[in-house]
Amino acid sequence: MSSYARKLGALVATGALIATVAIPAYAVVGSAAAATSNTPSAQTVPLASRVTLGAPARDSYSVTVPVPVPVAVPVVAAVGHTPVSNKYSGITVNPPALTYSGAAVLQYASQFVGVVPYGTGNSPETSFSCDGFTQYVFAGFGISLPRGADHQARLGVRISQADAVGGDLVYWPGQHIGIYDGAGGMYNSPRPGRYVEHVGSLWGSPLFIRLTV
Repeated sequence: MSSYARKLGALVATGALIATVAIPAYAVVGSAAAATSNTPSAQTVPLASRVTLGAPARDSYSVTVPVPVPVAVPVVAAVGHTPVSNKYSGITVNPPALTYSGAAVLQYASQFVGVVPYGTGNSPETSFSCDGFTQYVFAGFGISLPRGADHQARLGVRISQADAVGGDLVYWPGQHIGIYDGAGGMYNSPRPGRYVEHVGSLWGSPLFIRLTV
């Protein structure tokens, strides 16, 4: 009887071994996965519950492009006087005398009367401002004057009208300058719209300047 029992036990053990060997590999893996399914890293999120990330929703909007509105630009009239043509190229101007004197200055200055218009220049080819005219005339005698009536007057000494002679400067501080003619008048480039001119009388209370350069 005991011999029979031993044989039966051996058969049971053999069958258990065969059953263990016959278990598929995926069944073992599945069991291992099932054993670890309680850990958070191994959890599987159902597809239906997944959230797809994308661009945030925006409210609809529209852009209104302004239509250009034509603006009427006012026509501004030209400021100043009508431009005056230069007649310098049509005449012959004699060079200044070799010897500097009041009479020589007046003779040289008189050639530009009615020929060169008033402007901002200091050349007969363009225009003469009042200080540009005196600067150009005296430069013909080697006397260098700066621009600006006030600057030119500072290069001389003030004298009385009784002592003034032709070739001295006649000067209105901060306003105007010309060349005294020795007889109560002057040669000067007066204002826009006019040419260099000789006037027989003076206005106001000008100063008389004798150059010392």
